[in-house]
Amino acid sequence: MGIGSRLLNAIFNIIAAIFNIPIKSKYVVLVLILSVSGSIWYTRRDMLNSVGGKDEYNEAMRYIEIKDVVDNQYIDAVNRETMGDNAAAAMISGLGDSWSYYMSPNEYKAYQLNSTNEYASIGMAISKLDNGGFEVISVNYESPAAIAGLTPGMVITSVDDIDLRDKTLDETRVLIRSRLNTKFVLGIGNGKNTIEVDCTGTYKSSVYHRLEKTMAGYVQIKNFEAGTAQDAINAIEELLNQGAISLCIDVRGNPGGLDTELAALLDYLLPSGILFIEKDKEDNEQITESDGMCIQLPTCVLLNVETFGEAELFAAVLKEYQWATLLGEATVGKTRTQETIALADGSAIRLSTGTYLTGNYTDISINGGVVPDYIVYNTDASATGTTAGTTGESTGAGATSNDEQLMQALKLLS
Repeated sequence: MGIGSRLLNAIFNIIAAIFNIPIKSKYVVLVLILSVSGSIWYTRRDMLNSVGGKDEYNEAMRYIEIKDVVDNQYIDAVNRETMGDNAAAAMISGLGDSWSYYMSPNEYKAYQLNSTNEYASIGMAISKLDNGGFEVISVNYESPAAIAGLTPGMVITSVDDIDLRDKTLDETRVLIRSRLNTKFVLGIGNGKNTIEVDCTGTYKSSVYHRLEKTMAGYVQIKNFEAGTAQDAINAIEELLNQGAISLCIDVRGNPGGLDTELAALLDYLLPSGILFIEKDKEDNEQITESDGMCIQLPTCVLLNVETFGEAELFAAVLKEYQWATLLGEATVGKTRTQETIALADGSAIRLSTGTYLTGNYTDISINGGVVPDYIVYNTDASATGTTAGTTGESTGAGATSNDEQLMQALKLLS
């Protein structure tokens, strides 16, 4: 008899002695022991896999341990829901990303109502359904949505024949925002019914322009929502026809908007090359390029701490091409793109899932923002962009405005 057989037989004898079980039953006992051990092992393995691995499991157990200690020893009554929301919020806050945050179920409902279309609204709020459609949860009185006949409870399944079943709430919002200066068709229910929404009557251009006395063309861009690029191009063309010899493009207070609008305007202004890159966590890249047509004029871009997102990228790309001088205040680097991820309990996370890079792979967010070539502050913040046109000589030296940043830009261009 080999060593292994003798050892196994000894184990059987021990089991039989302890439990007073006949040797013939030893196989049954062994099977039971192995079965229980196997169940424990598989259960533990499944638990580890369900939370992502050993480290994540230990983190979860630490949270449970803290919760148990608080429940058992904290002197006051504990609101478990509030404690859970605060714990979840702290996890996202711990990322150190100012643009990522947690929303409780009630906060998420308010978010859905208030931010379906952040900068230009057709007057409705929607929420994602499990079947892939989007339910209308509110409609503003006398809005384009209300005039079109949309009512709460309707389920939108397509936008201009683009199926929404595989779209996220954010993707659908962007799709609708891209049509806010047009007429577009929404598929309702099974798609056999459609409703046309007309936003042309409520469209307000985000672009203002004028020719300064210094012959600089001033172009103010308030955001990069639908229609902005073409409006800005039309403004610049008109200024050129009026004899503009330089451009002052004002993106102060611009919160950003659609990358497609940004791309169209940069393509118009710049020669051929990579304009910008959009990158996700897996380093997948979407590259946007420009053709060879361009506008060659001395250009200055005004920016400040309220210049965000696509507006920051606009300034950074022009500077990288050495196509414009930047003047004003440093921006904060809000050039990451966010996605809203709904959780099982009705709460949600607004999480940075992508970022913009310049053509030279500069990450504005990591760098902490865009720094102008000339740092200039306005003593009177309310004066920003308020001048009705300068009245000075060609040098801009006699110009009348409290907008010191604009005045410095006009002098620089002269």
